[in-house]
Amino acid sequence: MDEDINKVIDKLENGELSISKIGSIIKNSNLAALIRRLFLERRYGVKLSAISSTLLDFEDIVGHNIENPIGAVQIPLGVAGPLKINGGYVKGEYYIPMATTEGALVAGVNRGAKLLTLAGGVRTKVIYDGMSRAPLVWTPGVNDAVKLSKWIRTHVDDIKEIVNKDSRHTSLSDIQVFIVGNLVWFRFVFKTGDAMGMNMATIASDRICSYINKNYSGEHRCISVSGNLCVDKKPSYLNKILGRGKYVISEALIKDELLKKIMRTSANEMDYINKTKNLLGNAVSGSLSYNAHFANIVAAIFAATGQDLAQVVESSMGYVWTEVRSEALYISVTLTSLEIGTVGGGTWLPTQREALSLLGIYGGGDPAGINSLKFAEIIASAVLAGELNLLAVQSSGELAKAHEKLGRSHKSGGKQDGGI
Repeated sequence: MDEDINKVIDKLENGELSISKIGSIIKNSNLAALIRRLFLERRYGVKLSAISSTLLDFEDIVGHNIENPIGAVQIPLGVAGPLKINGGYVKGEYYIPMATTEGALVAGVNRGAKLLTLAGGVRTKVIYDGMSRAPLVWTPGVNDAVKLSKWIRTHVDDIKEIVNKDSRHTSLSDIQVFIVGNLVWFRFVFKTGDAMGMNMATIASDRICSYINKNYSGEHRCISVSGNLCVDKKPSYLNKILGRGKYVISEALIKDELLKKIMRTSANEMDYINKTKNLLGNAVSGSLSYNAHFANIVAAIFAATGQDLAQVVESSMGYVWTEVRSEALYISVTLTSLEIGTVGGGTWLPTQREALSLLGIYGGGDPAGINSLKFAEIIASAVLAGELNLLAVQSSGELAKAHEKLGRSHKSGGKQDGGI
């Protein structure tokens, strides 16, 4: 066996074989991963022993979650909580799994969770749920574009039937039409059960384009199944206004005495820093998002639970709003396009599956879609905890101290490396 492995590595080194073709020769994905890794170690004179240490079975995940594997990367996983949530779909106390390399992040969310739980918990609600895909269609002119748009509206029932036929968990809920000159974008919005739904929306949109090509007699050409008005993995006003995935809001009312006891700040100070930093500061900078660090919490939970990491871009967009109410602080966070799922993608990988199970939401819910709605409320509540804490430590002047204590020092070669 060792001799056979060395022969394959030799072919890689002399260019007779590419790393992507190993799988067609070695019919075992785990062995193929080993060969790629040994080839890289030999070529670059490095040891990849940590990368090789994984419980993943590549026989299961090649072709689903990864190509050309050589091992796995580990990210520290912590929990923040308990966080009390009073939602439309979840009620109770939760420990939030967060995978991150940023010191002080889990501690910060934990501190915010403590305050929110003492204040009676987070109220949260999902007010929109729909995954979109927007094919782009060419027509000769504006009259033709309008004609095609009207034709689509008169064939909605047929289109819904096509979508339902492909998947029992996919259904068309809306068609949003955009016309620029002679070009038409159909932003199809789908319900996708407990899946994040991007692949389901793409397949359904492709079927709809085929239906248009077969049945619409006017001159047209489907240019792309995705015309970038979806909008996927890019920041956009469109997603902020119309929503994509889950549009969810979490809120809390916190008495001044609790803020002073736990956070050493006040409702007035919190309200002022939110409006100067999150609202005015972001407006002056030209930011599309009016918050302090939604992306921190969203990214950490995404990594822990097997979500599409690139969708942190739009999933972390949103607003923080505060008001002072009779010696209490009202605070809310609004996430306009939280794109998540509890089935599909990386959710079934061993560690990610366990993280979702910790929250009680792994897999498909009963009824379908309930688990992803629960997940949205949990994430929004955790984001509120993180945002609350960061605003508090900034208003009390403790941010630098927290990062100096938890985020800077690390061991390197047996010595403490704390910066200059």
